[in-house]
This record gives sequence, C-alpha cells and structure tokens, in this order.
Amino acid sequence: MYKVKSDFLNIIIERGIFNQASDLEGLDKKLCSNSPVVGYLGCDPTADSLHIGNLVSLTLLHWFQKTGNKPIALVGGATGRIGDPSGRSSERPIMTDEIFEKNMKGIKKSMQKFFTFGDGATDAIMVNNYDWFKDIKYIDFLTKFGRYFSVNEMLKRESVKLRLDREQPLSFLEFNYSLFQAYDFVEIHKNYGAILQFGGADQWGNIVSGVDLGRRLGIELFALTAPLLTDANGVKFGKSMGNAIWLNEDKLSSYEYYQFWRNVDDRDVGKLLRIFTELPLNEIEKLEKLQGAEINSAKKILAFEATKICRGEDEALKAQQTATETFENKGMGADLPSFEMKQDMNILDALVLTELCKSKSDARRMISSLAVSINDNKVNDDKLIISKNMAQDGKILLSVGKKNKAILKI
Repeated sequence: MYKVKSDFLNIIIERGIFNQASDLEGLDKKLCSNSPVVGYLGCDPTADSLHIGNLVSLTLLHWFQKTGNKPIALVGGATGRIGDPSGRSSERPIMTDEIFEKNMKGIKKSMQKFFTFGDGATDAIMVNNYDWFKDIKYIDFLTKFGRYFSVNEMLKRESVKLRLDREQPLSFLEFNYSLFQAYDFVEIHKNYGAILQFGGADQWGNIVSGVDLGRRLGIELFALTAPLLTDANGVKFGKSMGNAIWLNEDKLSSYEYYQFWRNVDDRDVGKLLRIFTELPLNEIEKLEKLQGAEINSAKKILAFEATKICRGEDEALKAQQTATETFENKGMGADLPSFEMKQDMNILDALVLTELCKSKSDARRMISSLAVSINDNKVNDDKLIISKNMAQDGKILLSVGKKNKAILKI
C-alpha cells in the first residue's frame, strides 16, 4: 500500500477512520501542499439533529480541519426532497419548507460541535444545494449532464440492486439521486474550490459518480469514505440501543449520551477510543489492554471524552457526576431524566411515561422478569400503583435493569 505523507491521512488511517479513496496518492500530494484543501460532507435535512450514525464522517471532517484544511457542510435542501435510496426499503416522505428550514438549523448545531464555522481560510461554512438546483431547467440539466450517466452502471449500485432484488418500489425520483449528488460535487468545486468529498462507505457509488462527472468535464476530484462501523456483535454502531442517539442536547440529555458510551461492549472500547476521542494512541493502547472489572475505567474515560467533544467539558463533568452519584453512591443524580407525576399512577403507565419501556406489554415483560425497581425495591406486580408517599425528597427513582433509570418528580 502507498505510504501516505500528509498529517490528515496518517491520523485517520492510524485511528481506523479510513475506508477507501479514489486516488490515495494524488490526494496525499494535494494534502501536502502549502494551501488548505477544501473538502465537503453532504447531509440531507431529514431530522433536526444528526445522530451517532453520522459521527464517523463528522470525525473525518474534525481531523480534516484540525490538520489545516477547510471543511464545507453541504445540506441537501434539494436532494432531501428526493431522498437517497441507500439503506432504505421505501421512499422518504415529502417534507414542507418549514420542516426543512428547522432541520437545517438543527444540523448546523450538530456540526458546530465538531468543527469551527467562520470566515477564516480553514473555517467551515455551510451551503445548501437548493441554491443552485432551484433555477435549473430539467431539459437543460439532462441534455448537458444526463449523457454522462450510464443506466447500466446505476443499476449495479448496491442501493438500487437491494431494492430491485427485494422487489421493493424504487421511484424514478429516487433513481435521480445519484445524478444530483454528482452535480453537487461539480457545483461546489466551481463555487468554493472543493476537490474532495467525504462520506460513509455506503455512499461510495454516489461520491464516485461525482468524481467521474468531474473527470469528463476536465476537473480533478477525489473521494474518501469512512468505514461503516459495527459493534463486536456485527450490529451497525448505534442501532442496537433501539432509539436514536442524537447529538443535540434538546433531543437527548448529556447524561443519556454519556451512558451510551459508558455501556458499550468491552470488546469495542479500544476501537471507539481511537475513533471518537483525541487521546494519544499510546494511552489508548494501555487502556484497551485492561481486563475484567478494570475495563470499566477505560469505558468511563471513553464516555467522558466522547461526551466532552460533543457536549463540552462542563456537560461531560455533570454527566460523569450524575453517573457516579447514581451507580456508585446509590443516589439520584441531578441529570437523570426526570418526569413530572401529577397524580398517583400505575407502574405500567410510569414505565412508558419515563421511556424506560416502549409499551405496556414491554413493561409487563420487564416486571415479570424482576427487572423493575422503585427506589431500589424490586417490583413483581404489574398492577402496582405508584403513590406520592413513595417519594424521597419529592422524587421517586424508577429503574429497569441496572443501567436504565429515571426520576418521577412529585
């Protein structure tokens, strides 16, 4: 394999954030030049926050800026209206302009946690592809660029093949997605000087379409992807928790974010420390060698460092303190999820209210397996009524298992 020389590529390869590049040697030479390289990451505004599934790509851009280059966050105001078929079994629902605007603001808030926006040479900027697509005429677009795209090649794309093999509908609207994403690359190069597009491994086909379109137009462009991260059980990272692990604090508390990292599989600790923290590699090597109960020390460091990057040091410290108070000192940490209890209520309703269980039937299963506690006392009756006289200093601690806890406030 070619031996890279640039700081950026060395860092992401050493930390396990690199999957593949369209021309590794050519890109490395560009990154070794004296001027910042401009690269971008595209994201469709399908929610008002990014989630943990976006983290690997955000980490790429974090190190890209940290090593003296300029990141661009491209929000797909146009492509979001089409919907990327990658990883989906059905077409995305159409959203209103108001929802798009709200989601774009939330996405920028997520990205600001990982890189700095501004007017400087290496400061990040955010752009919206609706700005250049809104005035393009369809016939003009097809006659100018459509001839560069082979339907034969598009049908070979994994995202398309999966839908067709499963006989799931794939609309012509979605089929156009790769054309739009490829044109984005050309447009963002023309307007902002970007020569590099980032993405996850599942985006390789769409990104390379942009590189190919650039080549046909006489423009040298590069693609670089991060690996699709799976946990020790082979499950896509972040999916096994059931609910999305959001990056914005208005969607998920810092304590819950901290607890996600604190509860990862022991076998994943070293890998996650490399990718999601800035700790030196020699320190990580020592931490990942810990065995038995000692690995909990490494998991606490992972949880703190990952939360610090996303939520800031103060929030990480508060989350750490809450976890210590709750699990080690057997108290009620200040940042535990809290819910108001206005009147006495059935235990099943309380478990659903606090989101400790997804449904009443789920709550019944947890109670029958003796996984539910009130103030650390086991519950074995699914008809139990939680009354206000159970409160300690105006709070009732509700637990499912050892790790999932919430407070009912009186």
